[in-house]
Amino acid sequence: MNFRKLHQSPRTWYVLAAGIVIVSCAKQLAPTGNSVPVPAEPLAVVKEDGSTAQARAKEIRETTSLTLADGLKVDLWASDSLAPDPIAMSIDDQGRVYLTRTNRQKNSEFDIRGHRDWMTPSIALQSVEDRRAFLRKTFDPAKSKENEWLKDLNEDGSHDWHDLAVEKDEVWRLEDTDKDGIADVSTRILSDFFEEVSDVAGALLVRAKDVFVGIAPDMWRLTDTNGDGILDRKTSISHGFGVHIGFGGHGMSGAIEGPDGRIYWGIGDIGANLVDVTGKKYSYPNEGVIVRSNPDGTDFEVFASGLRNTHEFVFDEYGNLISSDNDGDHPGESERLVHIVDGSDAGWRSNWQYGKYTDPKNNSYKVWMDEQMFKPHQAGQAAYFIPPIQNFHNGPTGMVYNPGTALGSAWKNKFFLVEFVGNPARSPIWSFGLKPKGASFVLDGEQKVLGGILPTGIRFGPDGALYVADWLNGWDTKNAGRVWRLDVTEDKNDMKALRLETQRLMQLDYASQKENALFDLLSNPDMRIRQKAQLELAQRGGKGAAEFGRAIVQTTNQLARVHGVWGIGQLARENKSYASPLLALLKDKDNEIVAQAAKVLGDAAVPEAGPLLVPLLTSSNPRVQFFGAQALGRVDYKESVPALLKMIEANKDEDLYLRHAAVVALARLNQVEPIIALANHPNKSLRLAAVLVLRRWGNENVRLFLNDKDEYIVAEAARAINDDLSIPGALPDLAATLKETRFTSEPLLRRAINASLRVGGDPQLQALLDFAKRKDVNKELRTEALAALGTWANPSVLDRVDGRYRG
Repeated sequence: MNFRKLHQSPRTWYVLAAGIVIVSCAKQLAPTGNSVPVPAEPLAVVKEDGSTAQARAKEIRETTSLTLADGLKVDLWASDSLAPDPIAMSIDDQGRVYLTRTNRQKNSEFDIRGHRDWMTPSIALQSVEDRRAFLRKTFDPAKSKENEWLKDLNEDGSHDWHDLAVEKDEVWRLEDTDKDGIADVSTRILSDFFEEVSDVAGALLVRAKDVFVGIAPDMWRLTDTNGDGILDRKTSISHGFGVHIGFGGHGMSGAIEGPDGRIYWGIGDIGANLVDVTGKKYSYPNEGVIVRSNPDGTDFEVFASGLRNTHEFVFDEYGNLISSDNDGDHPGESERLVHIVDGSDAGWRSNWQYGKYTDPKNNSYKVWMDEQMFKPHQAGQAAYFIPPIQNFHNGPTGMVYNPGTALGSAWKNKFFLVEFVGNPARSPIWSFGLKPKGASFVLDGEQKVLGGILPTGIRFGPDGALYVADWLNGWDTKNAGRVWRLDVTEDKNDMKALRLETQRLMQLDYASQKENALFDLLSNPDMRIRQKAQLELAQRGGKGAAEFGRAIVQTTNQLARVHGVWGIGQLARENKSYASPLLALLKDKDNEIVAQAAKVLGDAAVPEAGPLLVPLLTSSNPRVQFFGAQALGRVDYKESVPALLKMIEANKDEDLYLRHAAVVALARLNQVEPIIALANHPNKSLRLAAVLVLRRWGNENVRLFLNDKDEYIVAEAARAINDDLSIPGALPDLAATLKETRFTSEPLLRRAINASLRVGGDPQLQALLDFAKRKDVNKELRTEALAALGTWANPSVLDRVDGRYRG
């Protein structure tokens, strides 16, 4: 980009073509607390002349071929120069748009597909420090000659890992200062994150007093301490994201504020080996996770796992968490619409994608595909994970839910999802609805909303329009990008007055409002306003509790009751005495209120709730059962084990979410003997549940279920013993099943073959030889036995079934 300097002063201005101005000046930092200062950077501001911006917007709109659903219109809100390479998006209460811009994708963040020789070393990595060591070894200064393909970014004459610690990712704030409907100023408010292990800034959440930026290996909480609009202090609230060098774009994403006042965010399958602010560790190196914590990093936990790359996820008005997960790029599969719940495992592992399949000593068996894990629930599927609602659209990235007053009434209760495939002609935005089915949901119609651009992030503004970040084309950075504004046409704007009122309320100073005014706002038709009132009341302790108490006892507005329950939950997590009003709600006439009260009592770990939660397990309402079961595990009511087992038995494995809730509760209750005793129980559902609980514990007694009369349960036990970190003490028992002639299950027998190889003794060698000679066994399995024998002295370092690094 060519420019000429106007004049030199403490503030330097640059004029570009087309009426664009860049401002540069030094920024002063003011230390505060024990946070870390953001590196000082010259202030960068891009300005567009109003008339020039209007002309450019008109030209771009007229030359861009767009398709729109009936009743919608779209206008350019920010042109190329203001929104370069946008990834994540957030919008503040004033309607200013914030975008993360990646520079590190250009040279400093790698895609494993371009480095096939790294696949096995990468899948072996277990922590960020492992990744750091790998990069420093691979790009050692002594190897500069062989790494000349890497740009010498620090210009020291050496092509080494130091060049990975130069490029910084950025956050830009875009504004329409003259209120003409088109952004005219873009300000860089952050330029940072440049360790050799830094990924791409893919998570962004802007709040009134802080900003959250997720860029592996950290989730950062940033503040502006001197009020100049530039972020200058940062604190890591969780560290350890980004273990592997995997597929590009699988980093951190989806930062949102949950209905419980906690921050939720995720990372794709480059994995996480985490440490929270208390020093507690959480190891999920081969899968994507969604985590949550209080804004200061306390109360941290892994909420869900087994994800590939959800990018973004959203809450509806009842706190249900919905997303769409990217597929594994295997021929014949597609993305998955997922309902994400506490403790869920969606099934995906990065070791099912790369590493194993480039090793000549291994095989091409793909657990994800060959065991049909990418499909919705069907007979024979593994039981330890929750399958998707249904297969869905390609390349999901940005996602939002209509907060209640956005667009028009035709779009109420709708989710909006970006389909990103690198080509604007095939990357539309979809709208869809959900309707209840058991404790979960099924699709309730969908519609293509907008086509012809390449969206990344999408967000509803306080004005009720949908703002769309546009990557323009392809997969690579290009130093350009756009933001569009999607809205209903004037004749379809049947919520105009309501939208104007919402916009006013979005900009309200909630801290200065009286409690009764905040109480009234708990009934507002827009969930953003209800949440703002809830969060403010939760800051006021007893005064807020009184208003929440009023909200839950009135019966004219259900959503006000829900927010009252959530608000009490926030207070109860700090002081359990606040939870007492919720106990009475466990007998409420409204099943949704019962379910919400149970969930919140569980999250707050209120022990007095235990006996009152047990009757919920026999409710005719699946959501009541689901949250009742989950809460029993969280409040640690050990006396509920028999009731949970009865619930599993009554469910008959029909509702997977109910089974999941009971299994997670039993795992948290940690009562081992009743679970082991199920090995001889006549009920199949209970024996299967026992296997799932033992798997979560990593308990060797899962070996008892290898003797089960039902081959499906034996196969599930085999998965527990062999897969993931495995249960090494039970591997000999799994290997011994190869001697039995009653089994035909391929998932089971492959794991038995693999266990024989992993144990590696003379009995296992003989069992493999005998198995390979059998005529009653599938030829492909006999071939696999022979192949395993062929590597006996020097096996692959990657598991022959699930591809996990075994060393």
